[in-house]
Amino acid sequence: MILACHNLNKSFGDQLIVRNGSFHIEDREKAALVGVNGAGKSTILKMIMKEEPLDQGDILLTKGKTIGYLAQHQNLESGQSIYEELKTAKAEIIALEKQIRSIEHELKELSGQALSDRLDTYNRLMSRFESENGYAYESELTGVLKGLGFQEEEFNKKTDTLSGGEKTRVSLGKLLLTKPDILLLDEPTNHLDLNSITWLETYLINYPGAVLIVSHDRFFLNRVVTKVVEIDRGTIRMFSGNYKDYAQKKQLLRDAMLKEYFNQQREIKHQEAVIEKLRSFNREKSIKRAESREKMLNRITPMEKPVNSEMEMHFSLEPSCISGNDVLSIEHLSKSFGKRTLFQDINFEIKRGEHVAIIGDNGTGKTTLLKILNQVVAPDSGSFTLGTKVKIGYYDQEHHVLHNEKTIFDEISDDYPTLTNTQIRNTLAAFQFTGEDVYKVIRDLSGGEKGRVSLAKLMLSEANFLILDEPTNHLDITSKEILEKAINEYTGTVLYVSHDRYFINQTAQRILELVNQSFVNYIGNYDYYLEKKEILTPIYASQSSSPTLEKSNESLGRLSWQEQKEQQAKERKRLNELKKTEDRISCLEDRNSEIDDLMTKEEIYSNSVKCQELAIEKDKNEEELEVLYSKWEELAQ
Repeated sequence: MILACHNLNKSFGDQLIVRNGSFHIEDREKAALVGVNGAGKSTILKMIMKEEPLDQGDILLTKGKTIGYLAQHQNLESGQSIYEELKTAKAEIIALEKQIRSIEHELKELSGQALSDRLDTYNRLMSRFESENGYAYESELTGVLKGLGFQEEEFNKKTDTLSGGEKTRVSLGKLLLTKPDILLLDEPTNHLDLNSITWLETYLINYPGAVLIVSHDRFFLNRVVTKVVEIDRGTIRMFSGNYKDYAQKKQLLRDAMLKEYFNQQREIKHQEAVIEKLRSFNREKSIKRAESREKMLNRITPMEKPVNSEMEMHFSLEPSCISGNDVLSIEHLSKSFGKRTLFQDINFEIKRGEHVAIIGDNGTGKTTLLKILNQVVAPDSGSFTLGTKVKIGYYDQEHHVLHNEKTIFDEISDDYPTLTNTQIRNTLAAFQFTGEDVYKVIRDLSGGEKGRVSLAKLMLSEANFLILDEPTNHLDITSKEILEKAINEYTGTVLYVSHDRYFINQTAQRILELVNQSFVNYIGNYDYYLEKKEILTPIYASQSSSPTLEKSNESLGRLSWQEQKEQQAKERKRLNELKKTEDRISCLEDRNSEIDDLMTKEEIYSNSVKCQELAIEKDKNEEELEVLYSKWEELAQ
């Protein structure tokens, strides 16, 4: 065991964070700390780091072990470059290397015992340098930076010019390079693109120390963790397995507690009815029996009814009218900022009812495309056309659609003046804003609270074409699941940008990957994209100068979205036909084997009519098999 937390107690005024909570982390264990927004996850990490005092309890770190912590927000004001900032994580190795080089210069001037002593020191330092992988620290440093999404040309950027997300990535890189015995990571996948998240998953899975992660990324948690620590209304529970295992066990536990609660309620009502009946007899013996039962009833500790946390936020998305079949058509669209080209000559269409996810690395232009569609940014060239009766509802990850100076109540009432006060309050209550909360000023809200206000406005818009930019950012897992349900039940059209792979898997029917300044189209969810990306990306979005590939691209030309869709549809049809053919071959071969067995039985071979029927059937099967074998060879190629 590397970390143990015993009987933790913490409150902020009337707000309970944790009561008598205990959990532990073993050496090399990868664990998740989960709970709804505001449950106290970040507070627990701060208590472990002694940045927040405990009310009561003990936090014990094994003697001699080191701990590293990544908070959600970072302040890097050193003025150093990104590369120099990460080098500080290897300060001991760099100092050791300087000492070794200094001794090498000294050795030329020494002799006798002094030389021998200095050589001993030199060999000892070299042994330590090699054991700590000193020769490879620069390549390790570069590997971490690239893994976290930094390009080599960015290595010299000054840290005080970086965005909040870039600072978090630099801090995460420094922390990983120091390699503490236990890592505490608060939302480490925020500000990472899909490739960087995948790299971090692999890094943490193979990390030699222990890790405790706060994250709402279910795909990430399913891949990395082997234990889940849950904080729910001040209570801490531990579950073995990944997030999927936890969710299943949590539901079973809740079902069992609900059953126990209803059984207890039934027993209490039964005993109360019996007591009332005994008292109604108004006899000494029956009254004594009633009193005895009352004492037994008073000894029962009433259970609290388990609360379904999924009901904390509830809403639905419904369009006010049906759009035409052609919702969006993009033709020859291009956009650059200075010398940096985001995308050029892109073409695709979106039909009514489609749920389309746009994915790609940070900085490729995904958000810019959405802003162009909402006429926030102008394209350099090309055009887009909206279909008949298309009404856009826009969710902006930076929440520019909100007004900082307004209260939550005014934000809704000003945009929807026909709503009554009661209707506004009921709408906001569905998004967890009740009582005086509705008079909070927008500028004072957290990212999650702003997200809920934006979702409330989106619901009220009754749009039939939703354009969403990172809709799951700042939402806890429960809220994400509710949003997934709302989108899946939505009858309109959806186009969204997201890095949440679990969310994409649940809600997307089609994926557009923005890579190498163009889009690659995948007719399926995220799992389908993972299966096909190694095949399709080199064909449709490669910048390779390979002569073979250039020749291939010349013959294919720039494939339109429709052509890509048709090719993928043909491939899926081929695979379906191949499976049907294999199944039919298997069925006929099994039947022929069955006929051969039947022909060995006396009641069959002694019956000439039955023998002839089976022989004719087998001949027909053989003829069909010949055709199927040829078809299978053709499809398999």
